[in-house]
Amino acid sequence: MVQPSHFGRYAVIRRLGSGGFAAVWLVRDEELDAEVAVKVLAEHWVDDLDVRRRFVEEGRFLRKVESPYVVGVHDIGTTDDDRPFLVLTYADRGSLAERIKAGPLPLADAVDVIGNVSAGLQELHDRGVLHRDVKPENVLFRSTPTGERAMLGDLGLGKSLEAVSRVTMPSGTPAYVAPEQVRGDVLDPRADLYALAAVTYAALAGKPPYGATTLASVLTVDGPPASLRTVRDDIPVEVDEVIQRGLRQDREERWPDVRSFAEALRTAAQASLPAPARWRPSVNPWVAATVAAALLGGAGGYLGWSYGVQRQWVRVVDQQQVLSVELPRDWTRTRTGNGWQPQGATGSLPGLLVSADNNSWSNSDAKVPGVFAGVLPAGELPAATTLPGPVGCAESAERVDKPFTATAKYVGCPAGMTTYERVQQIDGQLIRIQVRAEDGVQAERVLDSLAYTPKK
Repeated sequence: MVQPSHFGRYAVIRRLGSGGFAAVWLVRDEELDAEVAVKVLAEHWVDDLDVRRRFVEEGRFLRKVESPYVVGVHDIGTTDDDRPFLVLTYADRGSLAERIKAGPLPLADAVDVIGNVSAGLQELHDRGVLHRDVKPENVLFRSTPTGERAMLGDLGLGKSLEAVSRVTMPSGTPAYVAPEQVRGDVLDPRADLYALAAVTYAALAGKPPYGATTLASVLTVDGPPASLRTVRDDIPVEVDEVIQRGLRQDREERWPDVRSFAEALRTAAQASLPAPARWRPSVNPWVAATVAAALLGGAGGYLGWSYGVQRQWVRVVDQQQVLSVELPRDWTRTRTGNGWQPQGATGSLPGLLVSADNNSWSNSDAKVPGVFAGVLPAGELPAATTLPGPVGCAESAERVDKPFTATAKYVGCPAGMTTYERVQQIDGQLIRIQVRAEDGVQAERVLDSLAYTPKK
């Protein structure tokens, strides 16, 4: 294949890979001076109107969800020889398939990866889209300021839930596809859940749960796969059971949705994972403006969920079921809820962090909506003048002292966001809450939703 020099304004750097229908190239957006990926329909499919329609439809599906855990579509265009192309987020750290080839992942790493992917997959489901081809090759990694993030890519087989409300043609990758998808049954999100459980198994075992190599062989599977503990004795029984339930042949016996599976997996793994170093700031309890590092147990820890009448708002509860807040559902892509240790505390106190991206929450310029809430050691309610603002913020705050609350409000810090810092006294207990939002009205609603239930 001759390397082209450009796709429109995108200067070609090198080819990243190719498949039966398309090739993917690393390119530079010359206007924005940024590296992105371009997926171009293969030459021999250019005149096939059905393939062409499905290719463009993938871009439409990806545009239905703006999530850090789903590969984004930034542009669409047509080459000089009339082939459509999609401009995608560049995954600069490869795929999960490449990592599995090097050997099984440590349990903590696998749980983090699946937590990211499940967040993206749930976003697709919430917007009425099935992926239908979740596999290690479609789990991609991208660098972030604090490390990396796993993303779900390639919706070439994606379908709307409306479309799959009818009997569909068999499709998918044999080693990871749900049996009902091979049979051509009417599908629901539990087909993707099965595939995600199979990917989780492969990440921990170094191989998929079954040896199916054709779609027909998927239907010959009888019984559950081998226990992960026959491959690795460091896998807790509880983790194995969570994954086995996700791989049930009868979808009625699986987890009800991707979110339930991911939360159960993290909860099951949590007891066996080493706790990270606790954060001990050298300042008073309410001066630390970056709270993500204060949380114990890693991003995405267990939280309880309570869905209210309005579907777009949910109430989240920390692991100890002491603190809860209500917030927009699209803020809840990443969640940590198993405590923190502020200055002056002798041990972990209840705390939670829920945001669109916990990895970016601590960045001074992060335009990430979310909320942190944490119980503080016993003491007096501080004055509003002592409350901090976001790291690197030079804006002056509106500060208000009221009975039982001290509040500082920052507008445009980070740019385009409103940040509230508040210490509140409820039943004699001091609680810190920080909210960041583009909409000040939403932020105030989250602040006012804070609830505290003392331990019995």
